[in-house]
Amino acid sequence: MNLVELAQRIRNARLKRGLTLEEVSEFSGLAKGLLSKVENFRVTPTLTTLAKLTETLGIKLSELLEGLDEKPRISVVRRSERKPIERNYIPSEAGNKLNNYYESLAHRRADRTMDPLEVRVPAKGGRQQAMKHEGEEFLLVLEGTVTFEYDNDLYRLDAGDSLYFDAETDHRVFNETDKDARVLCVMCMDPAALRAANRLNSK
Repeated sequence: MNLVELAQRIRNARLKRGLTLEEVSEFSGLAKGLLSKVENFRVTPTLTTLAKLTETLGIKLSELLEGLDEKPRISVVRRSERKPIERNYIPSEAGNKLNNYYESLAHRRADRTMDPLEVRVPAKGGRQQAMKHEGEEFLLVLEGTVTFEYDNDLYRLDAGDSLYFDAETDHRVFNETDKDARVLCVMCMDPAALRAANRLNSK
């Protein structure tokens, strides 16, 4: 199942109805933290969870899940069609969001073994906490300079630098410079592991 698209549909349905996470939590009986993780595709929702959500949001479960298992032989995603993904944004004092910003580059292909993302790592921002997930991962710095933390070791990466690593060790990407950076991130794992990692793909 295309969990990125599922998470986006749930979030869009909530926003369309003008509901906050707190309100959905109150009406559905689901924890706010769980709802946030579902919307950020860090948790794979159970059918029970989906049933409570669809009832609260006033949509049919079949409508929510329609087309999510489609797997085309080839999937073309134009620049304008990239899927923005929100994860744990942290507002600064100036109102800016300093956490990494992700765009899915293959969201139309379900059950893929690779998950390519373009990540914008904002100046003086980035992932706050190192985390891990199953599988392997590849990073290529497209623009700017980032710092990569891996098992408490730090690596400076400039534009053109790349690395490949075992993702089952705690890791994160952040930016100590005054300029935004862009990174190509490709996660590689079997489809079952990818679905599990979508509970918490936090770099």
